[in-house]
Amino acid sequence: MPVLIVIPARYASTRYPGKPLAELRGASGVPRSLIRRSWDAACQVEGVDRVVVATDDHRIADAAGAFGAEVVMTPDTCRNGTERCAAVIERLGGDYDIVVNLQGDAPLTPPWFVSALVAAMRADPAARVATPVLRCDTAALEGFLEDRRQGRVGGTTAVFDVNRDALYFSKEVLPYTGRPLRPEEEIPVFHHVGVYAYRPDALAAYPGWPVGPLETWEGLEQLRFMENGLPVRCVEVEGRGQAFWELNNPSDVPRIEAILRDMGIA
Repeated sequence: MPVLIVIPARYASTRYPGKPLAELRGASGVPRSLIRRSWDAACQVEGVDRVVVATDDHRIADAAGAFGAEVVMTPDTCRNGTERCAAVIERLGGDYDIVVNLQGDAPLTPPWFVSALVAAMRADPAARVATPVLRCDTAALEGFLEDRRQGRVGGTTAVFDVNRDALYFSKEVLPYTGRPLRPEEEIPVFHHVGVYAYRPDALAAYPGWPVGPLETWEGLEQLRFMENGLPVRCVEVEGRGQAFWELNNPSDVPRIEAILRDMGIA
């Protein structure tokens, strides 16, 4: 069951232009670009047959090629990473059973998150799209709430049904946690990790669907699947003590650099 990892990367980010080329310093103090760190994360996943960077910008392509990444140029009309993954499959051909979208702004993504997604897709042939979710601890939940108090767009939360199919994804903190937790209760907020696994047929259908109102308001690409009746399977993963955060805003750079240093990642 061949597996392809695609790292979508675009230069013209609204919140953070040029984000894939942003430099992050880890334990060694030597700066490495966000796209390089995302590539390194993808290459740590076992059982993957191919990893490519997908972009429409030659600055990103040149930077990725310089550290040895395989680059697939995609149209500048791609509106999000899922459309960019679909363009890659159209370019490369459909000889993959599972396509993983490892977004280029999540260099701290542990390899076992991706492995868990692939395993879930293999275990259930009916699953067409899957994505990881991570139960928040106290510090993570406070980080979400502080972002909202400061008016920042932070991470995404997910709520799902008993079958683990998503009910909704939001940039707001869902569910509402306005009362203190009882001692026996776990924190009910799940951090949605920006990684996806698709069947090629689901990926091929995606660009042909219109952008719906929920995707428009939330700015979350996965909602297009749900708005068109295709369930998104949520796969709960464990942090194993490893901190996780995406690079959403320039203010996230110090936070991610601190995590890299704490983890001893050069």
